[in-house]
Amino acid sequence: MTFSGKIGIFDSGVGGFSVVKEVLKLIPNAPIVYFGDTARTPYGTKSPEILKRYALEDANFLIKKGASIIVIACHSAASCATDFLREKLDYPIFEVVTPSVNEACKLSKNGKIGIIGTRATIISGIYERLIPLKRSDAKVFQRPCPLLVPLVEEGWLKSRETRMIVRKYLRPLKEKQIDTLVLGCTHYPLLKPVIKEKAGKRIKIVDPSKEVSKLVKNYIDKEGGVSTSSFAQHEFFVSDLPAHTTEIVKRFLGKKIPLKKETPKD
Repeated sequence: MTFSGKIGIFDSGVGGFSVVKEVLKLIPNAPIVYFGDTARTPYGTKSPEILKRYALEDANFLIKKGASIIVIACHSAASCATDFLREKLDYPIFEVVTPSVNEACKLSKNGKIGIIGTRATIISGIYERLIPLKRSDAKVFQRPCPLLVPLVEEGWLKSRETRMIVRKYLRPLKEKQIDTLVLGCTHYPLLKPVIKEKAGKRIKIVDPSKEVSKLVKNYIDKEGGVSTSSFAQHEFFVSDLPAHTTEIVKRFLGKKIPLKKETPKD
């Protein structure tokens, strides 16, 4: 048998297009249905109870659109709603946290691993819990970086202000002598050049978008690959469509794509 469904990917906004980009690199013929909850973004400031409700609504929306596997591209939702979705839905659920933990533990030589992310992701303590389970000698140092998502969405990817803010966020982690840094938000890959520069050559960067995409590819390969009847039938939905959204998505994918406005309750 071959994989004949769609890969469903959801995020609190359009940051999840970093996952879309990596999935398309690894599985160019895979049909993707994406939902960005732009009307209710950011998820990073929401309570766990609200995040679970939103995540279930988002996943069910994708399933109604033909998804047969679900990828939680949002770190905030993944940190507290993954087990909840697996209990509620009889579908394969992938998320960005676990593969990032595995890769960070493998890459780090001194066991000092840094995490940057939204406040919700950092407060959840998900990385602090999972990394020591994978590697007992590891020490986890976290840093909430609430200003980075607005900077990405404004398109300030290389501005002087962005470079200063990234340097300030990373300084406490560098002082702890981390040698591995996890980008704990789907927006952050767009800032990877600046983050690499400010982190320095000694620190290895883990991009969760790449790591979860590898898991999705492995799953589809085990299913026998993508069915020829399903090739590249993509759909991209958002719950609100502000004027600048298309431009933000273009920064992720390098081209403009059609976005459809629809909500989980429609």
